Amino acid sequence: MKINNLTEQSRIYTSNAYLITGTWCSLDTRNTLIDTGRDPAIIEAIRAASTGVGKRKLDQVIITHSHYDHASLLPRIRELFCPVVYAFSGHLEGVDTVVRGGETLKAGDRTFEVIHTPGHSHDSICLFCEEDGVLFAGDTPLVIRSRGGTYEEGFIHALAVICQRDVRAIYFGHGSPLLENCNQVLQTSLGNVRAGRRADRV
Repeated sequence: MKINNLTEQSRIYTSNAYLITGTWCSLDTRNTLIDTGRDPAIIEAIRAASTGVGKRKLDQVIITHSHYDHASLLPRIRELFCPVVYAFSGHLEGVDTVVRGGETLKAGDRTFEVIHTPGHSHDSICLFCEEDGVLFAGDTPLVIRSRGGTYEEGFIHALAVICQRDVRAIYFGHGSPLLENCNQVLQTSLGNVRAGRRADRV
């Protein structure tokens, strides 16, 4: 699996937009964009990307949640590349398949588990690849350094589910990925959330 952040050099405010391709760009890979962001510059980046001979530049788009900085460019991407679009929200224009968590989706040459992670938004999802230990988090808050804050039950459950996975790299919706000590960071976050919840009940 190859991961390319197409908005890494963007000059406007946008989420990260990750192009996932296969290691060998074989015919059975699924060239996938995780979030479109809102920077039109990624269109040329997709056209220029090495996605395999005879392959579509983009087979599918997976939206981690429907906030404007993650999904604004979706109509233009659909118009130009005609991908299949997956998202939790059925109200987002252009979505072909609604996911609810628990599904598996192929991206590049890997299989990803869809994990519903309400909290940042009701329609947030994370995508986890067991084979490589890679987690795409969108804006789900996974690095929680203090015990303050209020979190809904659904988010706490989702965080506990993620903590059961062997996560070796986290690609966030904004900023650089976390490539070391991911499981420790996640366990600390879950501990802080649960400790804060206990303190609220005292």
